[in-house]
Amino acid sequence: MTETADLRQSLVARLEELGHRVDDLESGLREPLEADFAEQATQMEGSEVASALEHTAILEAQHIKAAILRIDAGSYGECAKCGNPINPERLKVLPYATECVNCAA
Repeated sequence: MTETADLRQSLVARLEELGHRVDDLESGLREPLEADFAEQATQMEGSEVASALEHTAILEAQHIKAAILRIDAGSYGECAKCGNPINPERLKVLPYATECVNCAA
């Protein structure tokens, strides 16, 4: 397998992982509140955290889907602003980066 194919496979696996996480978070958010008011307050606080985690996972999934599309189109690793190559080290840290370091700054 090529490096790009390995990366694509890794991104697809991460996307699946995020999908499971979002499903679990949504399931927890649908649970009814307890009858006790103090317990409800704790649950609502937990729901806010779960909702923020869900939002973050959804955003990451969107970025990953876009990166997979760029891989399939042959434009992965090119800066969306200037067209120059994105440093491979940057892509290792943030595989769905769309801009080189200069344009991102």
